[in-house]
Amino acid sequence: MTKILVSADMEGATGVTWPADCLPGTPEWQRCRPMFTSDVNAAIVGFLDGGADEVLVNEAHMTMRNLLLEQLDDRAQLLTGRHKALTMVEGVQHGDVDGIAFVGYHTGAGAEGVLAHTYLGNSLTGVFVDGVRASEGLLNALVVAEYGTPVVLVTGDDLACADARGYAPDARTVAVKDYVSRYAAICRTPARTAADIRAAAADAVRLAVRHEPAGPRDRVIEIEFDAEHLAGAATVVPGVEQTEVRRVAFTAPTMYEGIRCFKAVTTMVSAAVEEMYG
Repeated sequence: MTKILVSADMEGATGVTWPADCLPGTPEWQRCRPMFTSDVNAAIVGFLDGGADEVLVNEAHMTMRNLLLEQLDDRAQLLTGRHKALTMVEGVQHGDVDGIAFVGYHTGAGAEGVLAHTYLGNSLTGVFVDGVRASEGLLNALVVAEYGTPVVLVTGDDLACADARGYAPDARTVAVKDYVSRYAAICRTPARTAADIRAAAADAVRLAVRHEPAGPRDRVIEIEFDAEHLAGAATVVPGVEQTEVRRVAFTAPTMYEGIRCFKAVTTMVSAAVEEMYG
């Protein structure tokens, strides 16, 4: 039995190029939801084509209620909604996931890329793990490694695919658009991206082999903000220390604890942002 978990984010989906395209409630978001669902469906079909027995899709974007369940391939199941222990990779912790796909991913805060950010759309200008600038893809790859689950497929813009080669060099990648600026891209049509994602997912199934879980090791996680008061707000979280005017750091013994502490920091920082001035 081969089980695949799909972590589905929206900024890296087909056709999505600016904030309104993925901001729940806007007309543009409504227009882009079917294209987002198409990307995920293509991955589901491809994984099943390749011999996977089970596909669970975990919504990973903002409200985590963006995919159109009524349009989803009925051979898959959808985990939707917020307040999950591992948010973007919820479900991997049960130890039965053989491979994970990052669908609709993007580059990290402070990097080039369409809608580049890390967890928060703004406020964060950089996240670093052991000195390396980290995208959500890298953070999540480090988490799933602790459960022995390999990243087998990554889709997004061309720079998100390049980023994936750093944290999942064996994973299949599909660029659904090419970066022009943070809010502009050369986009492929949904029919083309669906075909490309399906083919890559089918090929990626053979990579879905659980390995020995990564052992615990201290990780130093640093977060840089665009305003000094946000660094102060972050230190409300136990273990987080201000190291520079706009930077904080903490040490986590595992990435499970690291990602949960990071979530707490972003929650506190979001509450400290004021209108207009941030």
